[in-house]
Amino acid sequence: MTFRTIAVTAAALMGAVALYSAPALSETTVEVGGAPMYPSKNIVENAVNSKDHTTLVAAVKAADLVETLSGEGPFTVFAPTNAAFDALPEGTVENLLKPENKAMLTKVLTCHVVSANAMSDAIVKMVMDDGGAHTITTVGGCAFTARTADGKVMIEDENGGMATVTIADVSQSNGVIHVIDAVLLPAM
Repeated sequence: MTFRTIAVTAAALMGAVALYSAPALSETTVEVGGAPMYPSKNIVENAVNSKDHTTLVAAVKAADLVETLSGEGPFTVFAPTNAAFDALPEGTVENLLKPENKAMLTKVLTCHVVSANAMSDAIVKMVMDDGGAHTITTVGGCAFTARTADGKVMIEDENGGMATVTIADVSQSNGVIHVIDAVLLPAM
């Protein structure tokens, strides 16, 4: 075997190793709203790509919470879909997005955020440890109740409204997102 043959064989082997190692080095993503959510990106960087969360993103921008939710965290965000916002009484979203209602919008949004990195298995354990219902205190000062039913995490708001986690454990660089099917509201 000549030196050139050894060099070509070594180069081919290195290329094959790099090719087969690439998936191992790539990030494991979860698809939300038709877009991959990258664990190396923060909550806002990922959420803006989800076609199912355009209302939430618009609300976060209107409430000036982009910088906060792009921050270090950790945050757990219970992220309502567009359909969840659409299920609110007619005119609610439009009303909340008005500049004069920024304080209420901020309250509603921060009631979807917890200052922790709470994966679903940890939430389920807390619910079980507390006999079937665990109180969650949010950044917005809301006290919601986590429960489980049919293997899913459910969050009850202060008005008795219930949201189900439809996509759990979407890892972010600054926490985790759990997609929910209803908007959680503070006591009215």
